[in-house]
Amino acid sequence: MIFKDLENLPSSFGEKQKSPCAHTKRRSNMMLNPLNLKHLNCMDESSADMITLNLEDAIAPTRKKEALHNIAYFLSYMEHSSSFIIVRTNPLHQGGAEEIAFLNNFAFDAVRVAKIKNQQEVAQALTLLSDDKELHISLETKEAFQNLSNLRIDPRLTTANLGILDLLTSLGLPQSIVTPNNPTIDYILSKFLVDAKSAGIHPISFMFQDYHNTEMFQRWCEHEKQMGFSSKACMGPKQVAIANKVFGVDRVALERARHIKKVFEAQQAKENHGFMDDTYGFIDEPIYRDALLVLEES
Repeated sequence: MIFKDLENLPSSFGEKQKSPCAHTKRRSNMMLNPLNLKHLNCMDESSADMITLNLEDAIAPTRKKEALHNIAYFLSYMEHSSSFIIVRTNPLHQGGAEEIAFLNNFAFDAVRVAKIKNQQEVAQALTLLSDDKELHISLETKEAFQNLSNLRIDPRLTTANLGILDLLTSLGLPQSIVTPNNPTIDYILSKFLVDAKSAGIHPISFMFQDYHNTEMFQRWCEHEKQMGFSSKACMGPKQVAIANKVFGVDRVALERARHIKKVFEAQQAKENHGFMDDTYGFIDEPIYRDALLVLEES
């Protein structure tokens, strides 16, 4: 807890500056509403790998300033958090630029800009953002969907979040098609994943909003893991627990990768880059590189 109780809070911003997030886990990205002080107060105890504080579409226009100040207030009193903290701003031309400028002096890890469309908007966001913070984007428009592979004009742009419902609206498609194994949704997921990976951007799959339907949420996570995703947007602790489990370390795959790395490097020293292994069959450089990827992401 940041504060022991919420009844007698200090009347001004604090001076705490949490350290940058020390881990690289990105299995779960939990969205929080900054108008809910109880939820903000638990940021330092969450099991979510990432927390996104949302200033955009869940906040009424008349309360956006209140939500912005709540975020800054709780950040200024938070000494530590094991979660990677992100602030999701409004589109740059709808208050996002001012929100970034206001937040720059507070300690968190990344800004996520809504409704990004092109390189020019990415460049503008990077100009506004302090150098110690990452830039994340929400992919919610047909323009961004088309341009994703070309958006990473700077290494500070590290992550893209798929906003499936807004994207479907932008494409003129009904939200009712968001069902497992729907070919159009699988195409959108596949293109998003491959384009992001091609650009060196980490892709986070969409939020499933039926919070109490944990069976379907798990089904989506398992389906997306098979596709190659390693991260999922989450609405609360129930979804976080499922995402952390599904996208967690596969012990069998990890053991296999360690073995392949060991035996390949032993054979490599003998200038042998392709050989039969008693446990896993034929091993060559592509299989070795895949093992290194598994170890890197574990």
